[in-house]
Amino acid sequence: MADPVLSVRDLTVEVATETGRRAVVDGLSFDLAAGETLCIAGESGSGKSMTALALMRLLPQPMARIAGGAVALDGRDLVTLREPEMRRVRGADMAMIFQEPMTSLNPVLTIGHQLTEAIRAHRGVGRRDARTIAIEALEAVRMGEPERRLRQHPHELSGGMRQRVMIAMAIAGRPKVLIADEPTTALDVTVQVQILELIRNLQKEAGTAVLLITHDMGVVADMADRVIVMNAGRLVETGPVDAIFHAPREDYTRMLLAAVPRLGSATGGTPPRNPETVVDVDGLTVGFDIHGGVLRRPKQRVHAVERISFDVRRGETVALVGESGCGKSTTGKALLNLVPWQGSIAIAGQHTAGLDRRAMKPVRRAIQMIFQDPYASLDPRMTVGELVGEPLMVHGIANGSELRDRVAALFTRVGLSPDQMERHPHEFSGGQRQRICIARALSLSPKVIVADESVSALDVSVQARVLALLEELQSELGLSYVFISHDMAVVEQVSHRIAVMYLGQIVEIGTREQVLRDPRHRYTRRLLDAVLVPDPARRRGSSRLIEGEVPSPIRPIGSPPEPVRMVDLGDGHLVAA
Repeated sequence: MADPVLSVRDLTVEVATETGRRAVVDGLSFDLAAGETLCIAGESGSGKSMTALALMRLLPQPMARIAGGAVALDGRDLVTLREPEMRRVRGADMAMIFQEPMTSLNPVLTIGHQLTEAIRAHRGVGRRDARTIAIEALEAVRMGEPERRLRQHPHELSGGMRQRVMIAMAIAGRPKVLIADEPTTALDVTVQVQILELIRNLQKEAGTAVLLITHDMGVVADMADRVIVMNAGRLVETGPVDAIFHAPREDYTRMLLAAVPRLGSATGGTPPRNPETVVDVDGLTVGFDIHGGVLRRPKQRVHAVERISFDVRRGETVALVGESGCGKSTTGKALLNLVPWQGSIAIAGQHTAGLDRRAMKPVRRAIQMIFQDPYASLDPRMTVGELVGEPLMVHGIANGSELRDRVAALFTRVGLSPDQMERHPHEFSGGQRQRICIARALSLSPKVIVADESVSALDVSVQARVLALLEELQSELGLSYVFISHDMAVVEQVSHRIAVMYLGQIVEIGTREQVLRDPRHRYTRRLLDAVLVPDPARRRGSSRLIEGEVPSPIRPIGSPPEPVRMVDLGDGHLVAA
């Protein structure tokens, strides 16, 4: 191995607990050479992200601290640096892409302000040059309309777009070491392969060393030169990527690999025969006006969803798939009346068009939502018991001891202990927080649950358990799911039917077997071609990078996109002509 640009020796990180300090990273050692990619894999709570925060000296203090060890960047020990010196290292010599972009970006500052601030601080350029570099960085991560994005705030972007902003911010400084903590978690498969190729190009051009933390074993197989497997803060196994995947020595490593969903491995999945339709969507359209000029009149319109139709039967899972910004999350929000829309939506036979907040309240007992980011969707000031019980109180279903008993039963139902009800969201792992969100969604005994990227942020073993829980609940309670996801292997595992969305329109819909085994639309084939296979022997080269601009759903007022004409191929398989 060449001389390492980053050398870690016996790194130990401790956190304060009620019973004393506990090591969450225990004696970790590794080297990282220029141009090399080292992946750290393991379950939630294994110490992966704490390792990354320790290397960047960003541990939440005084709760957490580096208790021992050395971290050398080009021979310079970062552990002993004073904070002003370390601040000059961050973003210039060593940069980090964080796991949760919404909590990493300042909600009150524009994207442009945050990007140019980092560029000016580390590259010593003026305001105008910083803006040019920021636009180039956004173009490099394939962000459509970069100049307009600079004027927007984080809440105006989708989860995938926010993650691309974080990646652009990290690469703009051309760091020697790039720490990527779940960098493609929120991205769809086509953008994911482009981002991974972008990281590869950065390595080739600048010799950047990459420390990649991910639960996606397809990403590990495609990117890693070497792999570290961690569990409970300790290094369990390390070695070249081929050896880890094809000849793992430890039981824990074998368990992780066995939990990976693999496209083409699912069986069964026959759509239920129940004729009851619980969701009926006809001609759904969602648009957002963009105002401009002195009088702030509407000049353009974002056609987020354009005249789509589909239905969901009782006990059925219909998956919505497509790239970030295609309209799948907006469709899910429209089902719950969380965004203004046109067309027709019926939930359990109740048409919701024109219903105000009060009239919509009883409908919401029939349809609930599990959001993409469990941490952002749980009020940090409330206990998790209060959060799960809140819908029951709002709808006047239970209070007092009956409320507590119902909440305790829900906790047990999703695999949590009733003893945990008095804790707050920050005291749980990502997988546990998602289970809390599922318990909250179940509290009103709904017929339909909209699951918006509900397992995308979870590592593979936790993901497998949450998916098993969702399937078990569906079997026992007859639940229907609108399952929104960019992970095609997960979609294959849970769905009965699949609707493929592109620029706000459905371009193909059919059974799981029809869409995945015999895709007819070129965009569906492109999505499937971009899926990474968790096998280093099937790693793909740079030819997979898709060139060209990202199409925009924005059009002048009065010029909507051409309507899609669907062709019936038989047995419910519809494809855009």
